[in-house]
Amino acid sequence: MEKLISLFYALTGETPACQKLSGEGSNRNYFRLTSPSVSLIGVEGESIEENHTFIEMARSFAQKGLNTPKVMAVSDDELYYLQEDLGDMSLYKTIENSIASHTFTEKDIALLKKTMMKLADFQYLAAEGFDFSLCYPIASMDRQSILWDLNYFKYCFLKLAHIDFLELSLETDFQRLADDLLQYDSQTFLYRDFQSRNVMIKEGEPYFIDFQGGRRGPIYYDVASFVWQAKANYPENVKEILVEAYLESLRKYQKVDEAQFKKRLNLFVLFRMIQVLGAYGYRGLFEKKKHFIESIPFAVANLCGLIERNDFSAYSYLISVLTKLPECQLLNEMHTEEKPQLDASKLVVKVYSFSYKKGIPADDSGNGGGYVFDCRGVHNPGKYDEYKPLTGLDQPVIDFLEKDGEILKFLSSVYALADAHVQRYMERGFTSLMFSFGCTGGRHRSVYSAQHVAEHIAKKYGVKVILIHREQGLETILNG
Repeated sequence: MEKLISLFYALTGETPACQKLSGEGSNRNYFRLTSPSVSLIGVEGESIEENHTFIEMARSFAQKGLNTPKVMAVSDDELYYLQEDLGDMSLYKTIENSIASHTFTEKDIALLKKTMMKLADFQYLAAEGFDFSLCYPIASMDRQSILWDLNYFKYCFLKLAHIDFLELSLETDFQRLADDLLQYDSQTFLYRDFQSRNVMIKEGEPYFIDFQGGRRGPIYYDVASFVWQAKANYPENVKEILVEAYLESLRKYQKVDEAQFKKRLNLFVLFRMIQVLGAYGYRGLFEKKKHFIESIPFAVANLCGLIERNDFSAYSYLISVLTKLPECQLLNEMHTEEKPQLDASKLVVKVYSFSYKKGIPADDSGNGGGYVFDCRGVHNPGKYDEYKPLTGLDQPVIDFLEKDGEILKFLSSVYALADAHVQRYMERGFTSLMFSFGCTGGRHRSVYSAQHVAEHIAKKYGVKVILIHREQGLETILNG
């Protein structure tokens, strides 16, 4: 602290008031130093190499006019430095209420799009003439760094979560995944931890911070990091808008085959989600930091949703391990430990089954609706005469749906999303949440799914659940 005060005085001739700031996952200490004429952020870092990287990057980026904090003063040993104060409002804080309600305003979308468009500029302009040998700990994303991340996940998440796996089979898929990722290397700047907590909003403009882990690498990784950030949990339509905004900006620098881009992007989304769980495992399960522990269910739900929607059969053993995550003992213990601290009296969850032919159920809470799940990908009992007069509540239909396990796999991903959201809504004292399950006739698959999810939520969280099988005219109240 004294070193930072001395730096401030040498720069301004004034003695500042000091306030320690939270650093969440950082190994650096941050302070706000203020005087009548200026406010600066003081940084006390443990690693000279990492500090040096940030300082050199910040100077280079400032010269190019990029929206990053300017470094104002540095101690001789580079353990302490002062940087521009960008305020307290991160992009995450700006849209936090929208994230919680899963409803994004036009203003939110505009700010998110602006951020994604500036990302493409940053990746290309930051790389121009930059000496990547300055990067710490490595100059570029290579095979060794990819395998570091994958093994970080293996030892810091799978092992700590007590998830069984075959070492050789998993390592084989890791090597195959590394081969595929390395096909898409480029000479651009890879931010590495590009997410809404590392974007500050100043006078309506996004500014980028905490880029010291950056290196040379492919453009897809940063897009995956931002759009699929676990706790941001953007709806699918918002994700599509953000990717399109990025592509619009990217076209200034290269030709874009949109279908090919999105196919490659999915591979990096898978890799980034695995890497994030490794970090959450270390920071949360090992270091016991609350923010990271809370993020684990969101990350698992994100990962399960990705696997459900995409073909990753080239890494079949890895995927088989990842699909075990929603039901692992760790997540069950987390919910068990936290449940008594949550207030189940306020939240009411509505769960619908419906027919797409008759439209998606309206949300009378005024919150714009919640999750809508399409069950039509599951084998349809309604195609067979013996099941047509029955519903998803009847045992013959239940037996039919469960026989091949398809609907059970579908619901395992739904449970992970539902758990994360119900728990978060209870923590924040929200009063209304809605899940809707649709199929062709609203009779078999949707009824089965809605019934099971409603019972799951009521039993696990003790909240009031209003279950409505709309096409059958049935309404039931479940109390945990």
